[in-house]
Parts: sequence; C-alpha cells; structure tokens
Amino acid sequence: MHPNSQAQAMMLLTVSLGKPGSASERPLSAREWSRFAAWLKERGLEPSDLVKGDLKSTLSGWIDRTVPLSRLEHLLGRGGALGLALERWRRAGIWVVARSDPEYPDRLKSRLRPGSPPILFGCGNMALLGRGGLAVVGSRNAGREDLEFAENLGSAAARQGFSIVSGGARGVDERAMLGSLGNGGTAIGVLADSLLRAGTSERFRKHLLAEDLVLVTPFNPEAGFNVGNAMARNRCIYCLAETAVVISSTPDKGGTWNGALEDLKAAWVPLWVKRTENESSGNPELVRRGGRWLPDDLASLECLMNGSTDGGGDFDHSGLPLFEDLQRDAVR
Repeated sequence: MHPNSQAQAMMLLTVSLGKPGSASERPLSAREWSRFAAWLKERGLEPSDLVKGDLKSTLSGWIDRTVPLSRLEHLLGRGGALGLALERWRRAGIWVVARSDPEYPDRLKSRLRPGSPPILFGCGNMALLGRGGLAVVGSRNAGREDLEFAENLGSAAARQGFSIVSGGARGVDERAMLGSLGNGGTAIGVLADSLLRAGTSERFRKHLLAEDLVLVTPFNPEAGFNVGNAMARNRCIYCLAETAVVISSTPDKGGTWNGALEDLKAAWVPLWVKRTENESSGNPELVRRGGRWLPDDLASLECLMNGSTDGGGDFDHSGLPLFEDLQRDAVR
C-alpha cells in the first residue's frame, strides 16, 4: 500500500526519521497530533494542505505551548528523508495505514481515542488486525514451564479459531504466537522495534507469506529497541484483543507488569492471570489489584472472551485441555 498525501503528511509530523537534535524537533506525540488534527478539522483543513503553499498562512491562528510553528516547519521539511525511507520499506513489503484510513483498526480508535497511534506500519495480512483474539503476554526470561504453557495456549487458541495477539518478543510472546501459527492458527504481533528486520526473518517470513500473520508497529520500522516504545506499544496489544492472559510477570518491573496495570486501570479487556507457585512472581499481586485467576477448567476459550468462567464441558467437547493438562504438558 502506497501512502497517500494525507498519510505522508501525518508521517512527517508524527514519525521519527532519525534521532532528533532537540525537544523542538521531536515528532508529535499521539495526543499532540490529536489536538492539532482537531484544530485542522475545525478550520476545514486536511494534513495534505500543510505541504501546499505557505505554511505560516495556512496555520495562521495556531497557538500551542508544546507545538510551536517552528516545530511543525521542521517536521514538515523532512520530505526527502521520508521519501527515501518509504522506498526502503516498500521494497521490504511494509505497508502504512493512517488513523484517518478506513483500514485502521476500530478497536484502537474506540479504546485509545486521542491516544491511538496516528500511524501504523505493518507487514502481512492487514485484515487480521480486525479479528481480535487472545492477548498472551509475559516475561522475556520466563522459565521453561511458562514458555511451554504459552505455546500450548497458542495451540489451543488455533484449534478453536482464535488469533493470538502478542508482542513478538523473545520468550512468552514468541512462544504463544508460534504455538498458534504452528497449528494452523493466526497471530498478530505488535512490535516495539525492528519491524523491517522481523518482517524478513526466517522465523516469521513463511507465516507472513501464508497470510496467517501480521506484524505491526506504531514506530519507525527501522527503530531499535527503546524502553519507552516498548511500554507504549503494550496498550496496542491489549486494545487489539478481546481478552488477555498474563503468563508471568515481575512485580513493579518490566513491560508485562506495567502493561497489565494499565489494562486494569483502563478496563480495556478482561485480564486473566496464570496461577503460579513462584514466590517472586508478580501474578498474585495482579490478582489483588483486579485481575482474575485463569480458571482451572478451561473447557472453552470463549469463557475468557466475555469474562465468564462458566465454560463447562471437557477436552473432548472443546479441543482445549484443562488447565492441569496444559501445566502437565509444560513440564514434560
């Protein structure tokens, strides 16, 4: 998908194309963009109007403490750099969707409102972004039992026709996604960094070509790892899903913990937490703060989607093992 003039103007204003020299050169945040976009709409202007004619005349009357005209001028003057980047991304099969485009996921818009990312970059089957599914999150350094539990849960989701939504990172995220993809299922990976590299990697390429997978990020596809970006992308994982399961977490530390607390506060989706005997785990504290223990009798993942634990049934009826079966498989 070649971005239209609207999307290109939005990218110039909101996407990092290199390390900014100062705060006055930083791309607009999602909320800054929303404020500016609302002002444009009130005046019958569109983002594409900003790259035509005299900018000072077009933006006459715009006054904002954090977004002065000089900052907008600098950002909009990066057309050459954006053109080169778009060509690199196009050759790698990366597409762009703006918040104003009809293809933009409704769940992100309705749940995050002004905080929804202005631009999403992706590769793979864009239609999967609208399917929802089961968000599975956890530590990069989870133990073997938790990793195998995540993979088994991904497999069960695939058998029941639910997508896995996760962060694509090493550990729980990747194992849940590969558990689904390896059993004929689908997955949505919301990346914090390196989309360009991930989209051409051997572990994901065949699934992207088969249209069973979509990888998406609100950040420059060539951006390296950044703690702030990793924290910011967590909300997209939850808001693209219908429910969420925390496999492992560390109290008061890391993206899994912070993302779970953010979901509990915003109440985007039901938050389920895997039982554990690990005394250093943050999982019990997440339950104390409003999460719910993952039920022992998971006859159907449907009960997780609507927040109910009245699934009933057994393995033969649903295709999903009981919680104890998932645990047993994980330690074999």
